[in-house]
Amino acid sequence: MTKSTAVPPTQLPATIRRYLAAHAAGDADTALRAFTATATVVDEGRTYRGTQEIDDFLRHAGSAYTYTTELVGAARVDDVHWVATQRLVGNFPGGIAELAYRFTMSDDLIDALVIAP
Repeated sequence: MTKSTAVPPTQLPATIRRYLAAHAAGDADTALRAFTATATVVDEGRTYRGTQEIDDFLRHAGSAYTYTTELVGAARVDDVHWVATQRLVGNFPGGIAELAYRFTMSDDLIDALVIAP
């Protein structure tokens, strides 16, 4: 297993920082521009492939709940793999969760994102 190195969140690639900010703000158009055309997103056991499915994910993920997010950690695995840890607080079961957003980058765009506890 590859070890990761904790880094300040400001050291995450700019594309990842823009995606996280846009997604938290509900700006699906800006968030979508962070992905490659063939990217995949895995969230809650479901895989979204390509621009149209990821756009749908961005516009509807978590819409059943009201919550806030806070970037509480970041790590570099290697030149193309990064992890951002987000704390969510809201009206979902349990009320608080920390999720790891595991990014795979390709040419300064997100090629894969896996969101899991």
